[in-house]
Amino acid sequence: MAPPVRYCIPGERLCNLEEGSPGSGTYTRHGYIFSSLAGCLTKTSENGALPVVSVMRETESQLLPDVGAVVTCKVSSINSRFAKVHILYVGSTPLKNAFRGTIRKEDIRATEKDKVEIYKSFRPGDIVLAKVISLGDAQSNYLLTTAENELGVVVAHSESGVQMVPISWCEMQCPKTHTKEFRKVARVQPEFLQT
Repeated sequence: MAPPVRYCIPGERLCNLEEGSPGSGTYTRHGYIFSSLAGCLTKTSENGALPVVSVMRETESQLLPDVGAVVTCKVSSINSRFAKVHILYVGSTPLKNAFRGTIRKEDIRATEKDKVEIYKSFRPGDIVLAKVISLGDAQSNYLLTTAENELGVVVAHSESGVQMVPISWCEMQCPKTHTKEFRKVARVQPEFLQT
């Protein structure tokens, strides 16, 4: 059975220099080996020599949405003032963990902001291209906008479960039932099209 994985934090004393030699992610001080990273402790020994003590962190670092970044998100819920979304991609890079975002009523369109109605712009389950306008903190979400022609709903499903086709900047149509539904439709740029 493999030994349990030991996690360590920066500055944690791992062992003394008689028990091992320092490897990557460690430093020595006063005859001891300390961790310089937060990560998993690994000990590797070759040919009966002292084991090399090293600390490895997760290989892939987490990409974070930044102000001005175009993100792909999925609408989770709507009300009369805003739509709540889960941010899934930053640009074309998928995120390991989804971040929460909010698209406020006044950030949906660039014109006629007072006439915007959330339910005529988004529905839960829609895939939306949006731009980050403000970073969130522990309590709040990222604030997003779709107030550009290139931003808005890119994928939506009708009530019959079929993917709808955009027919104008504010409507999508179900190819099966031919019913029309209102959406804030994105004019998708060639760089966002999957080939």
